[in-house]
Amino acid sequence: MDSSTHTMLAITWFGVIGLMLVFYVIADGFDLGIGILSLLRKRREDHDVMVQTIGSVWDANETWLVVLGGALFGAFPEAYALLLQDLYLPIMLLIAGLIMRGAAIEFRHSVSHGPLWDKVFGVGSLVAAIAQGIVLGKVITGLTPGGLSDVFVVVSAVGVVAGYSLLGSTYLVNKTVGTIEQWARRLALLSAFVTVAAAVILTVATWFVSDVGHVRWSQPGVFHVLVMLGLAAAVAFAFIVAALYLGSSRGPFRGAVVLFVLSFAGLAISLFPDFVPGKLGIVESASDTSTLVFMLIGIGFLFPVMIGYNLYQYYIFRGKVVTGSHAGD
Repeated sequence: MDSSTHTMLAITWFGVIGLMLVFYVIADGFDLGIGILSLLRKRREDHDVMVQTIGSVWDANETWLVVLGGALFGAFPEAYALLLQDLYLPIMLLIAGLIMRGAAIEFRHSVSHGPLWDKVFGVGSLVAAIAQGIVLGKVITGLTPGGLSDVFVVVSAVGVVAGYSLLGSTYLVNKTVGTIEQWARRLALLSAFVTVAAAVILTVATWFVSDVGHVRWSQPGVFHVLVMLGLAAAVAFAFIVAALYLGSSRGPFRGAVVLFVLSFAGLAISLFPDFVPGKLGIVESASDTSTLVFMLIGIGFLFPVMIGYNLYQYYIFRGKVVTGSHAGD
């Protein structure tokens, strides 16, 4: 096959991996957010309700991360090697946080150590979110060391934690009743403002710190598309705030999902045609054509199964979580 076919396949796989990342961030983001928010509640009964809202879906949500890692390794081995070499510590922190969460969900029913495992669940969620924020910040800055880059990474970590808290709190609004729902509405509003503030700061900083701002955003047509995405994100933010004030149950979470999708669309457009700005291109880091074709056939069979299973889960376990201690709140 000629080089144009290889280029098309490489770009297709960049889109597929981006889609996997969106699925993971949204699906696992809200249960990471619920874990983070659990650190702010003291009653075990509240923790029981919060964990129950994700008890049937959290493990399937993390499946997207496994598939994402395998796809990156197979389709873009050079990018996989570069990212794991430079991001070894935050990725190990991410894995440690996810292990802590999984263990805590299983062992939190212990009579004598239940409260301790609840804390492990919250801390593991926070560690995983911070690690993902570090990875995001380092990729946008092109893995470049320095004081400004470090500040950028810190703001990125704060933004990811706030964003996951937004997803988690709006999911709780959708799934709970009584005092927890009202508390989640207040946290959702605060998280939305912090998330948008961090996004604005990172957008401005990208222009000064990252090659993305200097090179990609200056290309014809790119900046105009990003402005349109920014305006759409502002509408999504306004929708979230309005839905929270109007008492909608499903609206805030749907608005948060749209906000995340728009943000990732902007990120993908900003990075293209690079995997790591200024260091590694998509086409240059891709596997050979036959490997990309073989993997594309495989993912064509796997994708419908994973998406269908996730949707079926959410359909079966739809509705509010109501326990005896909260039904009358």
